[in-house]
Amino acid sequence: MTRESWQTRLGFILAAVGSAVGLGNLWRFPWMTSENGGAAFLVVYLGIILLVGVPGLLAEFVIGRRSRRNPVGALSELSESKYWSAFGHVFVVTAVVLLSFYSVVGGWIVRYFAESFTGAYFANPGAHFEAVNYGLEAVAFHLVFLAITAFIVHRGVRNGIETATKLMMPAIVVLLAGLAVWGVTLDGAAEGVSFFLSPDVAYLQANFLDILPAAAGQALFTLSLGAGTMLTYASYLGEDRSLAADGAAIAVLNTLVGVLAGVAVFPILFALGAGAGGGGPGALFVSLAGALEALPYGRVVGVVFFGVVLLAALSSSISMLEIPVSFLVDEYGVSRRAAVGGLVGLFAVTGSVCALDADIFGVVAGPVVDLLLTGGLVGFLLFAGWVLGTTATEELGRGAGSLTRSLSTPWLYAVGVAIPVFLIFTFVSGLADALGVAVAPLSLLGVTVDQTQVFLLVTAALAVASFLGLRRSQSVL
Repeated sequence: MTRESWQTRLGFILAAVGSAVGLGNLWRFPWMTSENGGAAFLVVYLGIILLVGVPGLLAEFVIGRRSRRNPVGALSELSESKYWSAFGHVFVVTAVVLLSFYSVVGGWIVRYFAESFTGAYFANPGAHFEAVNYGLEAVAFHLVFLAITAFIVHRGVRNGIETATKLMMPAIVVLLAGLAVWGVTLDGAAEGVSFFLSPDVAYLQANFLDILPAAAGQALFTLSLGAGTMLTYASYLGEDRSLAADGAAIAVLNTLVGVLAGVAVFPILFALGAGAGGGGPGALFVSLAGALEALPYGRVVGVVFFGVVLLAALSSSISMLEIPVSFLVDEYGVSRRAAVGGLVGLFAVTGSVCALDADIFGVVAGPVVDLLLTGGLVGFLLFAGWVLGTTATEELGRGAGSLTRSLSTPWLYAVGVAIPVFLIFTFVSGLADALGVAVAPLSLLGVTVDQTQVFLLVTAALAVASFLGLRRSQSVL
């Protein structure tokens, strides 16, 4: 079976940016920012994007283009190990988990987009969201969103994903920029801008370890890292493309759209007295919906805003569906039509479970996704640094200039050693938080260590065990 490829470089970049932008920037980002100190969260988030996100993005690109396979096939073929092949299935599971809750939120957006024409949610936005967020109606709208996603993916890489994102991404940026320009002109918008762009250093210092796992999870979520999305998209790339140039373009564009989204959302909320929102997954719907009611042209703004969010949601959901589709097509020779049809049936069930139960949704959309993405990216980084090793730097240099080739060795040390250690620490502390585990101070040989130091010791032990267990002749060390 002939494997598809991107028709143009622009199509690949826009598809990757579309996957990265999505609800990560327009729904989850306001939620996480509101609950983690505003600009303090933004500072940590941007630092992780630069120091972890971009190198991690290149690691997925290298593995994907080198193998020209899905995550399972890529790890199996490049390592010739049944254990890595088994680990590859984690990313298929991650994609299933992601789209299971994502399509529920997509259903909310479809509903709010339609209701913006009538202003159905204006009167009492909080009660309205509580009435429609979960239950049989939520299931119905989740299925509508899933059907739109499936239609695009069914059309293939060029005719479906590439064509759709070429239309969606410019529309998202134009509409979002218009909202941002209008929002900052409102009376009282300055407080929203300050909340989002002026960090409280004291708050950051006091809450850094609480912000860190949320910021890391958000950075990986918004860049589509750790689930195999970028690996899958890179598997359709030609060898003449510069992975570093494309990765930098994707990261910069995604970050700009994310900041633009914050500038669009928070000034409007503060200007109209809604503040940063009540927190939780419904913050955007409740707070912004309430703010729109006070506007002379609230329905028009609502249609535009939720139209932008809907386009962004679709640009990401198609990338999530493409992971298990490519797995079935590559590994089992299933036709794209049959793969999409079978998976839609699966997601119809798993998404409905999330749509019916708020507790299940909250756990899946929060700590489960953060832990899966963080653990998944650790796997990709260790694979690039310790299994591919010098082969990874060779692949990174294909189609690239002299600057990229000169930085390839430092990049390999970063993805093979420094970043995995950081992410393992984030994973350990995030897992403890998710499980409600609080480690009391321990006394070892007369030395008292607190919870953070315990996590550091566990991180060091896991890192050393991983490095020693994976070491090959071409490894980073």
